[in-house]
Amino acid sequence: MEHTTVGDPTDRSPIVNTTDGGVTTRLMVLGLANSNGRVVGSELYRVAQECAIPVEAVRSCLRRLTREGLFEREGEGREAVFEATEEGRALLEVNQQRHLLAYAQDSAGRGWDRNWHMAAFAVPEASRSARDRFRDHLLELGGAQLQPGLYTSPHAWEDEVTRDAERLGIASHINTWSTDDLSLGTTTDPREIAARLWDLESVARAYEEFISTYRDVPRRLEEMRDRGERLSEHDFLPGALHIAIRFNSCFERDPLLPPELLPKPWPGREAREILARCRRLGVLSRSDKAGPALFRVFDEAIAHLP
Repeated sequence: MEHTTVGDPTDRSPIVNTTDGGVTTRLMVLGLANSNGRVVGSELYRVAQECAIPVEAVRSCLRRLTREGLFEREGEGREAVFEATEEGRALLEVNQQRHLLAYAQDSAGRGWDRNWHMAAFAVPEASRSARDRFRDHLLELGGAQLQPGLYTSPHAWEDEVTRDAERLGIASHINTWSTDDLSLGTTTDPREIAARLWDLESVARAYEEFISTYRDVPRRLEEMRDRGERLSEHDFLPGALHIAIRFNSCFERDPLLPPELLPKPWPGREAREILARCRRLGVLSRSDKAGPALFRVFDEAIAHLP
């Protein structure tokens, strides 16, 4: 089965990597979680069918998310409901806050308080699993490792870091503080420090590829709207998943540094503008306005734009 990319009626390229229960299926499942962290089975299987994702791939993904402790299942079969656990809600919250932060910084054109925010930990080997999850969370928040057990971020992450450490039961092993005086060897310039700590060139290239692929889609959506055409679920849902896959491949690697620390021009801003226009125009052109709200996290972030 083939599907169109959202808003582009001339593109009939199939969605990639949907048959292995991997990244694509996981992204779809997480993208259907509502504000309370609930995934409704009937909506999930409907979207999977429209996106040509096999039922077994969906089931495999759900089993994996349950084993990872991110969701708990209530009910059976396609009518089951999957409720996010405390850890699952934390993951969804991080994702939502990252999108809100990205668009807020784009809008303001700034976002740095001129301080480097630090987190250090020395967690005993007996709590290795919690230590590893805590370290992974620091990276998800856009932190960078200065040396083993020491991470930094240009964002005021102390409250979030502390909450995660408390949730994992390792708060007594964590220290946080901030400083406006950080050097890497002899490097003291903040932009140079950022360039050394984060692979910004690779992130920029990924965003540029996204921009090249989707730059013309908003115009095509506007042309469809002017002709009075509507996007069927057969086109809208796979298209929404397709663009989310491509955007997420850039976004998950982006530390979301404040504009003051980024090269100029930074392609992440243009990529998010394209995504926002595609989402706004795509939702307006959707024939079934009451259909499953796939990737509402995008729309909630976009709704905060001026």
